[in-house]
Amino acid sequence: MASFVPSISTILSAYASLSTTIMLFCTIFSEMLPRGIRVYISSKCSESLSHYFFPNYFTLIVEEHWQAGTNHTFRAVETYLSTIIGTSADSLHIGSHSLVPHNLNMRIPVGCKTIDMFHDMKLEWSLHKAPINSSGPHLDEVQYSYQLKCKRGDREKVMTEYLPHIADKAQNILSRRENLQIYTCDAGRWNPAVFKHPATFATLAMDPKRKAEIIEDLDNFVQQKDFFQRVGRNWKRGYFLHGPPGTGKSSLVAAIANRQGYNIYDLQLQSVRSDAELRRILTSITNRSILLVEDIDCSTKASRDRATIRDEQEEAGQGELDHRLSSSNPGISLSGLLNFTDGLWSSFGDERLIIFTTNHKDKLDPALLRPGRMDLEIYMGYCTFAVFEQLANSYLQIDNHRLFAAIENLLKEPMTQLPLEL
Repeated sequence: MASFVPSISTILSAYASLSTTIMLFCTIFSEMLPRGIRVYISSKCSESLSHYFFPNYFTLIVEEHWQAGTNHTFRAVETYLSTIIGTSADSLHIGSHSLVPHNLNMRIPVGCKTIDMFHDMKLEWSLHKAPINSSGPHLDEVQYSYQLKCKRGDREKVMTEYLPHIADKAQNILSRRENLQIYTCDAGRWNPAVFKHPATFATLAMDPKRKAEIIEDLDNFVQQKDFFQRVGRNWKRGYFLHGPPGTGKSSLVAAIANRQGYNIYDLQLQSVRSDAELRRILTSITNRSILLVEDIDCSTKASRDRATIRDEQEEAGQGELDHRLSSSNPGISLSGLLNFTDGLWSSFGDERLIIFTTNHKDKLDPALLRPGRMDLEIYMGYCTFAVFEQLANSYLQIDNHRLFAAIENLLKEPMTQLPLEL
């Protein structure tokens, strides 16, 4: 049986006829149909082709930022994926903060894919980044996102079972994490480092009664989530640490972080360009954390006593009170700082401690320290005999000595009357 094979001229003739028909259709489509109808037809055709060529797959996108704050689902996915990366990944980011092999950390780099299996579902994760359109000071900022590819029929199970599974796993991982993080803010973005400060309440040289009061306050804070909701308050607490330099304020912050298992966000207010940037920084802080502002009296003019600034400016001939740092870098205002401590923008997140430290309480504006903003004021004074006993035990492992009585008497004297040498 002879087979029919079209000639070259027949193929070319058919191609020319088809091309003419397509061009005629495109002309009619673009010039005769209203724009709304064209958009509708195009979208339907695109949807049909997508279903035809990719009938079985659905992509779920988890971006790093959600609305005005951090996307906690993104953090959960990031934490979870670091524990399931296996041979399915075609590349890895690895690193550690020590040379111990089991401390090696892994995460997938941008563009890499890794496979997870859950209830017989094959799930493909990948990390992506894209520039953020911004007219502000952070023109080079990017948005990271995790993309999950799954079968279209598994979409419901992914939403109702797999994502809650990730959230639970991430919560368990974070609750027993060995290393805390300390974050510093650079150009509006938090950068982490491992926090390994050895201070604990057991090693902290502090008046035992005051130490017990702080521990009790921390325990009450953690257990009172329902109370805060019932009375309509944000689940946060403010601690104000003040006293002379070198009296242990930073060590107390470290001891609190180690006891509670909270990450520390160390904010330098002088680096914040505006109130808007302060709000943006605040909303990107995670739950169960400490927001620390050390030496707040030196951080910005906004925190200083208004009457004192007015007197200084009048003496210098500067006229009206100005809460801004300069015309080129205005910084934050007092109202922005107050809103940051207990205003509407402080409502992002749960279980947070806000800690201010200063060597000069008298330089601060009283509005910063009122109850509700700073709930607990802790004075870190010079060494008392009880503190000296702790130091002697910690450093010299001495519980008692014949000179203790003389030292106790000396420490009762005013500082100006103490001899320079014992």
